[in-house]
Amino acid sequence: MAQFRQAQVADPVTLCIDIGGTHLKAGLVDASGGEIGKFVRCETPHPSPPEQVTDLLDGLARQLGACDRVSVGFPGIVRRGVVMSAPKLGDKAWHAYPLAAQLALRLGRGVRIANDATVQGLGVIGGEGVECAITLGTGFGFALFEDGRPSTRMEMSLHPIHKDLSYNDWLGAAALRHAGPRKWLKRVQHVIEVLEAVVAYDMLYIGGGNARLIDFKLPMNVRTVENEAGILGGVRLWERRYDG
Repeated sequence: MAQFRQAQVADPVTLCIDIGGTHLKAGLVDASGGEIGKFVRCETPHPSPPEQVTDLLDGLARQLGACDRVSVGFPGIVRRGVVMSAPKLGDKAWHAYPLAAQLALRLGRGVRIANDATVQGLGVIGGEGVECAITLGTGFGFALFEDGRPSTRMEMSLHPIHKDLSYNDWLGAAALRHAGPRKWLKRVQHVIEVLEAVVAYDMLYIGGGNARLIDFKLPMNVRTVENEAGILGGVRLWERRYDG
């Protein structure tokens, strides 16, 4: 896999890509996290073979202007640019797929990829102590940070939380539709308590499209965040060493 250095320009433009279970989204962002023009998106195909998704991402990128570097938020486990799991896209097809290298070949720019919750978390964390970010969307995203550095060796979304159901199964969009908002929100409350006991976070950030449904009072060390946090997170992915 080719190795790329960080773009050495005063105000690098970052192409931020978000791969979701429902939509693929891309846009250009300046060094401060400000959007340059409008983001473009398309529906995520199902099934989602990696080659087809890569083609669609290439097509979205070509609708935008030039960039200096690329950041990608991915709904699964990524190790050094290689996908290890993609529970909402089809694990078997995606396992060991070199997504960073494939996009770098297509786009001609250095590419960094991280779990989507990690990217969103980078956009909101304070950088001190133990901080946790979760996303409530098509699935359940999880990221853990210690003094601002993300951990790449823990994926709570695949861990059992209720009987034989994983966090993905219990809190994803399908679970929300099946259980209904009231029951689903009780599950969210339970998970907040469980994560505090398991990871002993100083702060917990909750994002994702379904975070808007939270209507109960959150503890002092828990807050919801806007999805736009992932945009700034894409820029910050290039501001520090990241080996994910």
